[in-house]
Amino acid sequence: MKRSIVLGAAFTAALSLPVAAQTLNVVTAGDTNMVDYINDYLGPLFEEQNPGVTVRALGTGPGDGGSQALYEKLSAQKGNDVWDVDVGVVHQRMAGQMVSEGLLQSYRDRAATGSLVTADSAENALGVDVGGYVMPMFQSQIAIAYNPALVSAPPQSYAELADWAAANPGQFGYNGITGGMAGVGFVFGWMYAFSDMSETLRNGPFDAAVAANWTPALEGLKQFNTVATITPGNAGTLDAMNRGEIAMGPVWMDMFYTWVADGRLNPDLKLLIPAPGMPGQPMYYVVPDKAAQTDLAVKFIELATSPEVQAEGIVRRFNWLPGIDANAVKENLTAEEWGVLFTDVSPEVLAERGLSMPQADYFRTILESYERQVAN
Repeated sequence: MKRSIVLGAAFTAALSLPVAAQTLNVVTAGDTNMVDYINDYLGPLFEEQNPGVTVRALGTGPGDGGSQALYEKLSAQKGNDVWDVDVGVVHQRMAGQMVSEGLLQSYRDRAATGSLVTADSAENALGVDVGGYVMPMFQSQIAIAYNPALVSAPPQSYAELADWAAANPGQFGYNGITGGMAGVGFVFGWMYAFSDMSETLRNGPFDAAVAANWTPALEGLKQFNTVATITPGNAGTLDAMNRGEIAMGPVWMDMFYTWVADGRLNPDLKLLIPAPGMPGQPMYYVVPDKAAQTDLAVKFIELATSPEVQAEGIVRRFNWLPGIDANAVKENLTAEEWGVLFTDVSPEVLAERGLSMPQADYFRTILESYERQVAN
């Protein structure tokens, strides 16, 4: 049985039941922890604050495939007067398509917490203008981890990093473009730094012909790889750093913090984001265009993006970065918790150097160019 048919059956079973007037249907892409977060924490909290309301959560699966399943569900209902999804949680790639096809409401101006959203990724999703249609659930950010015992003066830009790697062969490690997105994000950051078209790569418009101008940047990256250690993946980079085999490498910040908290990683390691920046990727809260419970959906997202919930649910439970302005969350965190997240990479640096992923066509073209001109 095809996966789309299986997911369709799951939707039918979960959402075709009689829906009470105050039932809020929340459908989320992502791993099981996303559904658990709503069922175990956010849903009960909302129900407590709104007597008579029932929050019903359903997961569609991890990765872009989970967002694709939600897209297919909404698209199939376009002709209906009312849709059976009130709140969606989706990835960047599919959010842009949903906005382009008129499947989502512009709701952020109606949310009391809308003004707390400051990230660039809340305005642009892989080249599509999504301003007003999305609010980030959290931010996942790629950064460079380094061992201060081995790197006394860490490079602060990609140009300085290239020089440092040349002077310290084998001490920078990353996974190329296989085995995890931390390495892919490092490559995107390299192209932002050395292609002279960072804004266009992130925001479009797409022009396939400009890839011919990337040769110097890609040749520089190929030379960089001769002095870098290629790791097997995101976890492999952290393992190699923990064993002292490498001194620096790109990591997801939330994964880094979780490994430190679990005792799996040297707590003396530090983080930085080199200029001009590195990409991150949020998950978005969205409201379908014909949601049955629009007002309740906005109220639910207001709670989910409130400073208190962002502190407890996003930071404490998952080590994710807040989806709203981190400074708005600060008073709800202890000094120790704030220090863990933001001593190395401040909210100001995140705002300046936490960049969006490339526009979808450039995303694909950069990876194809890497395979053709760097990996070979």
